[in-house]
Amino acid sequence: MTRKHLGFLNFGHWIHRPGAEPDARQALDDVVAMAVAAEDAGLDGAWLRVHHFQRMFSSPFPILAAMAARTERISLGTGVIDLRYENPLYMAEAAATTDLISGGRLELGVSRGSPEAAADGQEQFGYTLTEGRSWSEEAWERGLRFMAGISGAGIATPDPTSGWAHTTAPLRVEPHSPTLAQRIWWGCGTTVTAERAGAAGYDMLSSTLLLQDDGRPFHVQQADQIARYHEAYAAAGHHDGVTSLGATGAPRTAVTRSAFVIQDAQDELYFGRERSSRDSSGRLDGAAARSGPTYAGSAEEVAEKLAADSAVQAADWVLFANPNQLGAEYNAKLFAGWAQVWRLLGWDR
Repeated sequence: MTRKHLGFLNFGHWIHRPGAEPDARQALDDVVAMAVAAEDAGLDGAWLRVHHFQRMFSSPFPILAAMAARTERISLGTGVIDLRYENPLYMAEAAATTDLISGGRLELGVSRGSPEAAADGQEQFGYTLTEGRSWSEEAWERGLRFMAGISGAGIATPDPTSGWAHTTAPLRVEPHSPTLAQRIWWGCGTTVTAERAGAAGYDMLSSTLLLQDDGRPFHVQQADQIARYHEAYAAAGHHDGVTSLGATGAPRTAVTRSAFVIQDAQDELYFGRERSSRDSSGRLDGAAARSGPTYAGSAEEVAEKLAADSAVQAADWVLFANPNQLGAEYNAKLFAGWAQVWRLLGWDR
């Protein structure tokens, strides 16, 4: 059986301590400790959500660098960086710097991002839309610019009067991390977005929510999303070669799930009610949406539910959203339960 990669996705909520305000420092310390615990448990990835103007993680690269300093093997990712808030070339510098510090372990998810708390957040960061454009279009173009920045392409014109310009060729963004462009994921909320990401040569990252709903179970719709991504990737002529973004290698897909192995009375208290969880559907931003269930039960029961999930079966990576508010020690126990599920399914080899 092909090895399937297992990681956590930390939503970055500042932890609430009894009788105290949410503590950003504690949340940051804990996510570093969680990366260490995840590596010790045998997980493959430690990923972060990114949000702005909220009591959640917002600036991923210092956090990823701190996680890299405390770990040796585990991949470090984002799901996702909201490109509406980013200068793509400054981000290319930060990403390459962090990737070099980590020894080439970054797995960066990027996209337009999800709804944010601030109505004018991008404007406050200095970014506005020109008339007739959408943030989806703007984010897509920033993604392409970011990819050009990390690919090593010449971008800036050298100044012949400068003592620092030792070439007449266009200057690339520095530092350069040679393989980073192979590890960039586009966050896909719909099948249409997944097809576009495949055609461009991104890896595909899909969450517990689809911004579409045709009435079929969530995992079936998401499995179709993965299949259509692969079709678009192949139709664009990428296959396992060089893509239009400069990346190389086989296309990869990742899905996110909520899953909890109930091992004791404390787990039962927190997650026992999720044993009967089902899909939910509704509307988000004026469009149909469907989200998947939470899988809870013994390791054997969770393994059985994952084995019946067609999108999980099709994906290369599975990221489990972890309850970071419960602290590093509790999450270390949770990671051990997930690793047990992976062994039961034979996905750890």
